[in-house]
Amino acid sequence: MRETLEAFQSAIDNFLQPVKAFLEDESISEILINGHEEIFVEVAGKLQKTTAKFNSEDDLRAAVNNIAQSVGRRITEKEPRLDVRLPDGSRIHAVIPPVTKGTSVAIRKFKKTSVNFKQYIQWGAISVEAAQFLDACMYLGKNILVSGGTGSGKTTLLGLLCSRVPKQQRVIVIEDSAELDIDYEHVLYMETQMADVSGDGEVSMEDLLKSSLRMRPDRIIVGEVRGSEAMELINAMNTGHKGCLGTVHANAPADAMVRLEVLAMSGETKISQKAVQYQIGTAVNIVVQISRLSDGSRRVTEIAEVCGLDDAGYYQIKPIYDLRNLQRAPDGKMVGSLEPTGYVPSFMHEIQANKIPIQITRFQKKTDVA
Repeated sequence: MRETLEAFQSAIDNFLQPVKAFLEDESISEILINGHEEIFVEVAGKLQKTTAKFNSEDDLRAAVNNIAQSVGRRITEKEPRLDVRLPDGSRIHAVIPPVTKGTSVAIRKFKKTSVNFKQYIQWGAISVEAAQFLDACMYLGKNILVSGGTGSGKTTLLGLLCSRVPKQQRVIVIEDSAELDIDYEHVLYMETQMADVSGDGEVSMEDLLKSSLRMRPDRIIVGEVRGSEAMELINAMNTGHKGCLGTVHANAPADAMVRLEVLAMSGETKISQKAVQYQIGTAVNIVVQISRLSDGSRRVTEIAEVCGLDDAGYYQIKPIYDLRNLQRAPDGKMVGSLEPTGYVPSFMHEIQANKIPIQITRFQKKTDVA
């Protein structure tokens, strides 16, 4: 690992000078290079064009070649795509001609973040009441799916939820890139492995999920569900592993369920679509939707309960909290409030039986309370 980091640092020093300052700037989360003359960076959720540039296409191409060599990979005209993950968690994806007119590179700087609900509330990402409800869901061992788009803050929220697992449990975290840094006593981290130059040595999310089930997990956390491993996660949720969590790319809770279904069916599963739908409907309890708003802020926009399938075979999604009165303030920031919809969770009796201090009136609409 040390040799790999040193090789990459050498590539930065010798070939990535135009973006070196961006790589070292902690306020910048992503660097997008669209050819040697156009470089954008993401700061606080917004893209900004910079004046930085490479001297020529050849210089940028040399930088990409050296990045590949620093991690034992290669990129050629026959293999014009490079996807590498550095030991520090950073992710680099490059595409070269003939796929594009010029060399393009996306560098996503992953940061291990540890945040608590107090900070999350102070950021305005969630309301106090909604945070307390999610805390209760974690205590009760509800299976939770965090849904959102790219850069919406799914991983940060996932890490926050994981930190609320009750004590004396064994948590297994499975990720494609090591991002989560969970504040918890007993955590086993597992990470996928890409194939080497010869195409050997690949360890997939599905492989790790199968292994995790044989390692006495109390809770299984999947950083991002993006392939056929979805079926393994669903099986885990349905076979006594309470409190499993995962993230998925989707724009709404209903879309998240359909996305999970599509991923589960993408493998070699031999069961029918109807059976997969039924298993998903019984496996997932809560979907938390998070979005990146137009002002760059990340907000929880909906928390919904999944209540199986209806008679027509559609997922029954019952919103518990949703973001209302969203509008732009004079300073350009988006303001709104995450409020109860009036729907009382079906597991309210569990909340009461465990003496969790959440009253049923908490779920009434504000107009109802008034």
